[in-house]
Order: sequence, then C-alpha cells, then structure tokens
Amino acid sequence: MLRVGSSAACVACRSLVSNNMGVKFRIPLQKLHPLSRAIHHRYSGNNNPHRTPHRTAARYFTSMSRLPMRPLKPPLGSGGHRHQQQRNFWVARLAARLLRLRYILLGTAVGGGYTAKKTYEEWKDMLPDFSEYNWVIPDFVWELSENIDLDKLAKALPEMEEIAKLLPDFEKIGENFTFLKGLLSSENSGDPALKATDSSTGAAHDASDKQYKKSSDKEKIDQLQEELLRTQLKYQRMLERLEKENKELRKVVLQRDDKGIHQRKVKKSLIDLYSEVLDILSDYDSNYNTQDHLPRVVVVGDQSAGKTSVLEMIAQARIFPRGSGEMMTRSPVKVTLSEGPHHVAMFKDSGREFDLTKDGDLAALRHEIELRMRKSVKEGQTVSSETISLSVKGPGIQRMVLVDLPGVISTVTTGMASDTKETIFSMSKAYMQNPNAIILCIQDGSVDAERSIVTDLVSQMDPQGRRTIFVLTKVDLAEKNLASPNRIQQIVEGKLFPMKALGYFAVVTGKGGTGESIDAIKDYEEDFFQSSRLLRDGMLKAHQVTTKNLSLAVSDCFWKMVRESVEQQADVFKASRFNLETEWKNNYPRLRELDRNELFEKAKNEILDEVISLSQVTPQLWESILQKKLWERVSTHVIENIYLPAAQTMDSGTFNTTVDIKLKQWTDKQLPHKALEVAWETLQEEFARFMAEYRGKDQDDIFDKLKEAVKDESIKRHKWNERAMDSLRVIQHNALEDRSITDKPQWDAAIQFMEETLQSRLKDNESVIKDMVGPDWKERWLSWVNRTPEQHIRNETKKELDRLLKLHDDHTAYLASDEVTTVRKNLEGRGVEVDPVLIKDTWHQLYRRHFLQKALTHCNLCKRGFYYYQRHFVDSELECNDVVLFWRIQRMLVITANTLRQQLTNTEVRRLEKNVKEVLDDFGEDSEKKTQLITGRRVQLAEDLKKVREIQEKLESFIEALHKEK
Repeated sequence: MLRVGSSAACVACRSLVSNNMGVKFRIPLQKLHPLSRAIHHRYSGNNNPHRTPHRTAARYFTSMSRLPMRPLKPPLGSGGHRHQQQRNFWVARLAARLLRLRYILLGTAVGGGYTAKKTYEEWKDMLPDFSEYNWVIPDFVWELSENIDLDKLAKALPEMEEIAKLLPDFEKIGENFTFLKGLLSSENSGDPALKATDSSTGAAHDASDKQYKKSSDKEKIDQLQEELLRTQLKYQRMLERLEKENKELRKVVLQRDDKGIHQRKVKKSLIDLYSEVLDILSDYDSNYNTQDHLPRVVVVGDQSAGKTSVLEMIAQARIFPRGSGEMMTRSPVKVTLSEGPHHVAMFKDSGREFDLTKDGDLAALRHEIELRMRKSVKEGQTVSSETISLSVKGPGIQRMVLVDLPGVISTVTTGMASDTKETIFSMSKAYMQNPNAIILCIQDGSVDAERSIVTDLVSQMDPQGRRTIFVLTKVDLAEKNLASPNRIQQIVEGKLFPMKALGYFAVVTGKGGTGESIDAIKDYEEDFFQSSRLLRDGMLKAHQVTTKNLSLAVSDCFWKMVRESVEQQADVFKASRFNLETEWKNNYPRLRELDRNELFEKAKNEILDEVISLSQVTPQLWESILQKKLWERVSTHVIENIYLPAAQTMDSGTFNTTVDIKLKQWTDKQLPHKALEVAWETLQEEFARFMAEYRGKDQDDIFDKLKEAVKDESIKRHKWNERAMDSLRVIQHNALEDRSITDKPQWDAAIQFMEETLQSRLKDNESVIKDMVGPDWKERWLSWVNRTPEQHIRNETKKELDRLLKLHDDHTAYLASDEVTTVRKNLEGRGVEVDPVLIKDTWHQLYRRHFLQKALTHCNLCKRGFYYYQRHFVDSELECNDVVLFWRIQRMLVITANTLRQQLTNTEVRRLEKNVKEVLDDFGEDSEKKTQLITGRRVQLAEDLKKVREIQEKLESFIEALHKEK
C-alpha cells in the first residue's frame, strides 16, 4: 500500500516510464505540446531567468511527490458566517487545480509516447548485427530469409497503438488526482492565487465529511496502485515475448555460424580465449600465482548460503551436485560461460559434450563433477585447491568466467580434517586478494545477518567495495520469517553490514526442492517479486531483483575490469619472459630449452634403447652367467645334504641309493624354484648393468632418478611365467637320472668340477678351524696376538682329536660316547676343563677336513678310472661313484642354464620390455611423478619459459580479439 503523503500516482508513473522503459523522462521544451509549454511557463518560475526547463519540470514533479496528504485545517479565527464563502472558494480552487492537472496529464501522455518510440528503436538495435556476416552475402541473406519470416517478425513488434494501451487510464488518474489535490495544503502548493484562497477559508468540515473523505481517499489510492501494477505486469509480459523472439532469432544465426557456411572454420570466441589463459595460469607453478592478476568472478559465501544455486541460475542449468546441509563444493570450480546455439557443457580435459537439456546428461555431469572433486582431495583432507575447469554454452547466457569456492565454515565438524576451516579461509583469500577479481558475495537472507562470516572476510579483502557485488539469497524466506522487513532494505542499501559493495541484489533461487527446473525457479522468482511487498513498498528497486539482472550486472562489471587490466598484465608477462630467457642464456647457453615433458620423452627413448640391448646378449654369456649363479645357489645343499651324507656311508650301494633318493626329493621340491629365482635375479642384474653402462656414456645425469625408478617399478611388476616351472622340473629330473658318461672329456670335466668344488669347501673348512683355535705360533710372534681362553681350549681339544684320527684313519663321521669321555679325561689330566658339546663340534670340523682331503686324493686316483667305469670293472680303489654324482650335477646345471636362457631370450626379456613401456606410459600420464623424478633448476627454468611464452601469446591473441570486438 502507498503511504499517505507519498504522491503515489506521480511516483508510480515516473517509475513505470523510467525503470521499465529503460530511458530517462526528459523531453526538450520545443517538442512539447503548446499547452504543455504553457504549463511549463506557468510553473517554471519565469521571474528567475537562470532556471532551465528541465530543472523546473523536475522540481515541479519533486514538489508534487512531497506534498503531504492530510485534511486541510481551517484557519484560526474564522467563524460560521464565513462558511458559505469558504465553500465558494473551495469550488474555485478545485476548478483551477483540475484545469492545471489536465495539462500535466497531457504532457505525460506525450512524454510516454516519445519514450515508447525510443524503446521501440532500442529493441530494433538489439537485433543481431548482420554486418559481421558480409563474407556470406548474398547467399546468407537468401538462406536466412527462407527460415525467418521477416514480415512476421515485424508484425510481432509492438505498434504505437499497443504502446498507447500500456499507458494508464488518464481519466481515472485525473479523478484520483482530483481527490489528491483536494488534500494538498496551501503552504506547499507554490501558487500565490491559491494561497490567497486558502487564507480566506474559515470554517472546518464536520466530522462525517472528514470520515467519508478518508475512506474515499484510501479506496482511490488502492485502485490507482492496483491499476499501475497491472499495467506494469502487462508491459513486462510483452517485453518477455519480444525477448524470447529475439533469442530465437539469435539462436538461428548462431546455429548457422556453428555449422560453418561455405565450410568456413569458426574462430574461438573471446571468452574461450580468455578462459584458456586462466587454465594455463591455474596449472602454473604455485610460486608464480601471486602475479596472476587477471580478472575473474570469485563466488564466495557461507556454507549452504546458496552460492551454487546462484551460479546455476546464471548458467541456466542444474549442473552441480546437491546435498542437504553437507559440504558439496570441495574444490574450486572454474565455469566459463558463453553464448552458443546449443545448451551444452564440457570439461577442459575431455571431449565429451553434456546436453544440458537432457536429464540423463545433467545427472552424468553432476556425477562427474562430484567424482573429480573427491579425486582431487588428498587422503586425510576435506577440501582441495586443485581447480576443476568447466565450460557452459547456451542461448542468452552472459559471457564471463566464474570460480565457485568451497563455502566458508565457522566450525569443523566430525569427519572433516582439523585444518579445513583455515584451508578454506586461505583459499578464499588467495582468490580475493587479486586486485582485479570481482567478488560475488553471497549472503543467506533466511538467517540472521549477524551469523554471517563471509562479509567480514570480504570487507578485509575489499574494504572500499570497489569490486564487490553483494547478493542476498532466499529473500522469499526472509520476507516470510522476518518480523521487520526493513532489515532487508537495510541490507540491500549497505547499511546493516560494515562491508561496502558496487551493487546490492536480492534473488530467489527456488523453493528448496532438488528437483526444480531452472524455468520453474525463474517463474517462481518473478511471481514472488511481482507480488512482494518489498518491491511494492519501495524497499527494493526493480533493477536490484532477479538473477537475470544480477547476471547482466556481473557480466558488465567483469568485462569492464578485463578491458581495464588485461594489457597491463600482458606487459607483466612480457617482462617475466625477458628475465627468464636472459637467465637461460647465461646458465645453459649450449642446451635446448626442453621442458619436463620433452625431457621425459628423451629419457623414455634412452631407457627403451637400454632394454633392447638385453636382446643382444649372446646365448653363451647368458648360459655361463646362469650356470655359475645357479651352482652358487645350490652348491651348499648338494655338498651338505647329498654328497657328504652319501659318501660317509663308506658303501657303494648305499651311496647310490642315498644319492638317488635325495636328488629326487630335491628336484621335486626345491630345485625348480631355485632355478627360476636365479634366472629372475640374473635378468635384473643384467638390466641394471646395461642401465649403468649407458649412464656412463655421456648421458644426462638429470635422468638418473627417473631411470632408477623405472627399473625398480618394472622389476616389481614383472612376474616370471610360473607355467615354465613344471616343464623345467621334468627336464631337471631327466638330467639327474642319467648316469652314463659317454666319453673321456666328460669324465675329465666332471673330475675337474668335483676337484674345484672340494678344494673350495676344504679352504672354507680350514678357515673355520683357524678361527676356532686362534693364531699359530708364527702369527703370535709376528703379529703380537694371543689366543683367547676359548681358543686355547679348542686348540687343546684339536690336538687330542688329531691323535685320534691318526690312530683311526677310517673313523666314522661321529664320535662314540666312550671316545668323547676318553678325550675329556685326557684333557682334564692336562688341566683343561672341556664340555662334551665343544668336543663334538670340534670333531665335526676336523673330520670334515679329514674327509675332504681323502676325497681329493680319491679324485686324483679317479682321473685314470674312466676305463674301468666304461667296462664296469669293480675295483675298490677306483670305484668313482662320487665322480658320477658330480657329472650328473654338472649336466643338470648345463641343461637348466640352457632352458632358462631360452625362456629369458624368447619370453621374459620381451615381457620386461613391455613392462618398462607400461611403466613409462604410466609415469608420462602422472605429472606429479614426473615432477618428483625430473628435477633441478634447469628443468624448472624451461618449464617457466614455456608457460610464460604460452600465456603471453594467448593474452596477445585475446587482446587483439578484444580490440576487434570494440
């Protein structure tokens, strides 16, 4: 309801023309109707030659709006005899004012017609400028005319008669003004004649007349207000219809441009060029981001304040994941908005287009954004600083770049990292401290303003409010819940918060349901504000409401900031490029500027060359290495568990039986596994050896960490083919079953193999005995060392056991109990206390030495025993079963080495090469891994040079396109 004394009719008329028509109500005096000029001269104050017509008209309307609306009071001292005179003067005064009001209304009608004409011309200017498509004329004109009915479009535009219908019913307004003017006091009228009339008025109206006038005045004001609102609604619907038709026409033009008439390649749009620059900067080194002062719209607000909903309304699609009270935005999301023929969305690093008109694609897009957010958050954290880049195109979307940040929280809840609050604060400050960033501050209107955290944060970063736009969300709930709607007016006027802003907006982004469409939310928002008392009572202005007006204002502010700052930022990057190039020339004059990716490709080729070198190893070298390593691995088992137990039986038949049983057990359980382990270790060692050899051949040491990591990861992933174990077991078993030595060279080779093995064991045994008994007399005299008490006891025990072996040369491997007692008593007789366990331990080493010496003697005798073996002669001295055993072992080693070599060269080397390629491919896709493995100032300098050059080139292309658009 309009308040008394506000001159509702005049204010409403002026608001209708100025706000809805989009132009100011100012008409040159020469274009006014003669009667209007007469009104102008009458009330312009001609006595003052310095007044201008425009100022005078404005003053008149201002004075009209300030006239109080209250009943007239009779002058003091008037009596009843003057009542008839007062009535006569009242009629005269009313006639005079009504005559003056006719001229005012006539002037208003003329001004309204002129304004409607200007609005019509502006709508014509809003149609697409076809001069940009001169390269397709005349084909384009004829093709376009086939699809667009220009006559129909012209008919759709409003005629002057329709515009006239939109104007209020001036007769009714005149009647209402009759009552309004009757309530005006003489002191505010500014008319001397009327002053005289008022001063002569004496008698007061009676009480019944006053009550009737009050009720009548209220009814007239209500009728006038309703009529004005209906007129505004009608005009708004016509504007929406024209805007929709204009959007359809632009869509047709954009579709033709998108398809490419005459196969012309369409250039990237201006906003896409700018977005690419921001993408490169977001991937740049964090130490350099402080110099990134390029504009973008930073969306900040308290958690669940409606940030994401506002962004969705601007993008005209429900593209973000939704949750009830929980944190959904876990990382910055950069959204590039631009106009296009189809409503689609696409990620920076993906070629898939999501059709935003389809529910399935919308759900898939929301799911993909949620997955990317969760993937960017590291373990143990709640939010991430990694930016997700998304572009949205569609008809009628305002061009700009927005960054949606995680909502500011006041308390860390269960399940969040302890530093979540500080991380969000620091992230928001990092984006807002950019002096060219536009801060879109979102405040929840449904909660108490004192609970807001973000307003203090924004006021710290932009205390003067030169780049801040304040948005109050959920105004429908605020109007419903607040007892005093004046608080909303204080908020949008910037009087409640200490922060300052460029502009203040109030929006409604839905009823709270997750399934609401954008169109339904728009309709609900428009219906709410049309019926809201906030707008009706003047608490909110028309340009301060709806997300549509908000997006227009933000887009204008964004492009203004871009045009003011982009060239300065280009100069900054140009200076940085010069400094980096100078540093490179001074430090690395003979090297090319290879960035991390290029260095990785170079290292990848070198590593693959080294792997291929494995295939150049000769079969003889493979078998020699395998045979030697396999014998080193199994020799202890052969001597300790097979040969010595069988040889110490002192019986030929028992020897062969024991050997066969133990060889069978060994082949079934251990030997194949040991052989595969040896082959795998051999492959690793040869691979590492080739890598090390290449490293010394003038290779770049910057690749050392990468090569070592590739080698370790490849070996870790490589698994030997277990199916080869079964076939290897059969081959080894058949080799050990064969006892037939066919020629003398094989016999001699077996004897040599046996002799080398026994000598090696005897040498090891001598070393053990020496450590047991300590240094001999020569070392004690020359080196001045003495035996320990234990070594002294061992030495005395050794002497006693040596005498026993001399007496019994064919003694068994074990001492009898009475022999142990005899040795202990003999030692006690010499004053040496000895434990029986020590006696047995010493005997074991002494008997082993004695047995190995006898075996070597027998081995020398068997050198001439091949003739007896071949003819199966039985001679106790030349019965060489141990030689046959070592021949069987040697032959098994040769056959196993040959089998493993074939598997290595035919299968495993190729599989290792494949693993290396897979590891290199995985490392190549992992930028963090490459950063860890390829390091150094040289690498970082090349990276900086590449990024700065790319940024500078993109900025120059953008600036050139920006100038062309101007």
